[in-house]
Amino acid sequence: MEEKKKKISNTAITRNTALFSQQTDNIYETVAMLTKRANQIAADEKRELRKKIDEFSAHTDGLDDYYENREQVEVVRHYEKMPKPTLEATEEYLDHELYYRNPSKEDLQSRMIEQEIDETIAQK
Repeated sequence: MEEKKKKISNTAITRNTALFSQQTDNIYETVAMLTKRANQIAADEKRELRKKIDEFSAHTDGLDDYYENREQVEVVRHYEKMPKPTLEATEEYLDHELYYRNPSKEDLQSRMIEQEIDETIAQK
């Protein structure tokens, strides 16, 4: 089983909301970004869990059912003990490990730059 590189607390921690709007200048954009990242993490974990459980269901004999079920339970318990995807996404954000990009803001900035260039050319 893959272990996470760093230890993330599995409990809720009170956070300073000012830290969440530093990169995006908008707390709602940050929450949307964290939601998308948490969904990615959850989907990866679900895919990984299904793959491991499918390994157990491939070979089923009457006598081995008990042992396979015990192994399946251990795998599921491991995933239950893992930190929640929202906590992982939050830690990644606060450690500056997430790449943030907003295309609509980039388009607006590029239009503003083009407009300034056009105005400068018009003044000459």
